Amino acid sequence: MKIIGITGKSGSGKSTLTELLAKKMKCNSVNIDKIGHKATSDQEISKKLCDIFGNEILGKDGNIDRKKLGNIVFSSKEKMAILTDMTWDYMQDVLDEILENEAGETIILEWALLPISKYWKKCNLKILMQSDDRQRKNKVMERDHISEEYFLKRDEGCIDYKPFDFDLIFENDYQLQTIEKKVEIVNKKIEKEK
Repeated sequence: MKIIGITGKSGSGKSTLTELLAKKMKCNSVNIDKIGHKATSDQEISKKLCDIFGNEILGKDGNIDRKKLGNIVFSSKEKMAILTDMTWDYMQDVLDEILENEAGETIILEWALLPISKYWKKCNLKILMQSDDRQRKNKVMERDHISEEYFLKRDEGCIDYKPFDFDLIFENDYQLQTIEKKVEIVNKKIEKEK
């Protein structure tokens, strides 16, 4: 099985590329961030997070409010490390099971933190999505209904990407036809390597 890894900062276009590429290649894709969101819904993890960060991270429904939690963890690398440590085992278990049961020839993994995970070495093709920071910021603020301050806090937690770690680096101008051209490039590359 071939694994395509797609990474980049929030709002860089990695989800759009992943969705279009998975459709073109007729393969499955995994948004690893969504697994992380589910991890904070796990009762045991939720209780531990409340023990550390306090009940102010809970929403009116009694579940963890990711924006409230984000306001705390994005302001400190140490607090972010605590969150990551607590959710990582859960995320790995889910992802390992997905990969173990994948029947297709190819799967796409998408995640901003993919290059610092054990799954990066398993990727046969590594793609970085980049975009203009101002455009990216505006897109994310509108998409996630967050303030500029919250965006900047969240963006500080992102990792630095090293160009030599990637097989392909794409610039996103947020035009659909541009992304579609990138999809064709990746598809041809995978087909050529079969």
